[in-house]
Amino acid sequence: MNNLREVWSKRFLFYINELQKYLKYIISGHIAIVIVFVIGAAGYTYSEWLNTAPKDFPAFLVVSFIVSILIALSTPVTLMKKADSVYFLPLETKLGEYLKHALTWTFFSSIVVPLAALVVSIPLLTRVAGSTSGEILYFFGAILIWKYWSIQTEFQYRWASNGKNVWVDYFMRMFLLFAGLYFLLSGSYLFLLAVVIIQVLYLIAWKRKKAEVPFPFDHFIEVEQARMMRFYRFANYFTDVPHIQGMTKRRKWLDILYKLAPYEQKNTQFYLVLRTFIRTNDYFYLWIRLTALAIVGAIFIPFPIVAIIFTSALSFATVIQLRQSLSSGYEFRMDLLFPINEGARKKAINRLIRIIQLIQAILVLVVILVQAGVIMELILIPIMMIIVSELTLRVSKL
Repeated sequence: MNNLREVWSKRFLFYINELQKYLKYIISGHIAIVIVFVIGAAGYTYSEWLNTAPKDFPAFLVVSFIVSILIALSTPVTLMKKADSVYFLPLETKLGEYLKHALTWTFFSSIVVPLAALVVSIPLLTRVAGSTSGEILYFFGAILIWKYWSIQTEFQYRWASNGKNVWVDYFMRMFLLFAGLYFLLSGSYLFLLAVVIIQVLYLIAWKRKKAEVPFPFDHFIEVEQARMMRFYRFANYFTDVPHIQGMTKRRKWLDILYKLAPYEQKNTQFYLVLRTFIRTNDYFYLWIRLTALAIVGAIFIPFPIVAIIFTSALSFATVIQLRQSLSSGYEFRMDLLFPINEGARKKAINRLIRIIQLIQAILVLVVILVQAGVIMELILIPIMMIIVSELTLRVSKL
């Protein structure tokens, strides 16, 4: 038992060091600026909306739905590795101590997001729904208890079912959490008691089924590897991560874009950079996601100045991340054998980013015109996106 406790401690320290090592690149000066702008824009929009929110707005339903989704996301963090399926097997009956630490860390690391959602929802609950401070306090306690229940239930379900049809368990827990949170906020305590009884019985049922099967090492190892890989892929947008290799895919429907780089020696680097961007999933989907966020912001943010700040921040983030990603990596490339002018790659990257940022701004403009027509304040959104992109290219250094 002591050995397993020591194993957990060492793995936990390694895990924290990995997070710190890559978070310092993710939460860098550039991204910090974007986060500040986005949070500021979202906060301003939210506060302005609260001043005009209708009294019949279904605050309880909205808050319960969002918080239930966040609480239901309770995948256990076991920090297990491939070798554990062999070396831990003789200690299977003593895994309780290791798993206790794992579920405790899962709780404290995942409770932050639901509590943040609670803090954000407090003005909505008090000003629109009329909730009292005592009711908010009960809501806070319920989130803590239900998060613990959700983590325990998902863990028991994964163990008992070997991870099969996890989505069924997720939607079941989310439905029970949504019902419980709504009845708590609306004061329907009799219905709340019924939901709590169902939740307890649901947990007990899977706990009993778990006792009938051995611990599914392979499933929890796969879950842990997938979780860490998601983090490494995200960190790879900001710095080189040796744990992963970028996946590539030919996108035949975008072959027409290669005409932007005619067959000439001076276009060699531009062709290579363009091809890298189109075929590398990390770079291409990064641009797609940020462009989609900019479009959504332009559509749904009701205040033009906030929409301009939000979309400009996303343009800034797009340029910074793509420029750093495309210029990183000093491995050997075949183009290094050919007499290409020094600085050609840097010029090619800047040229590509100007093109794709122009496309991003045009897409936002088209959506604005379709959604609201020609309104000068809104037309400033794509113009500012282009200006911010160009300024970022000129000011930032490779």
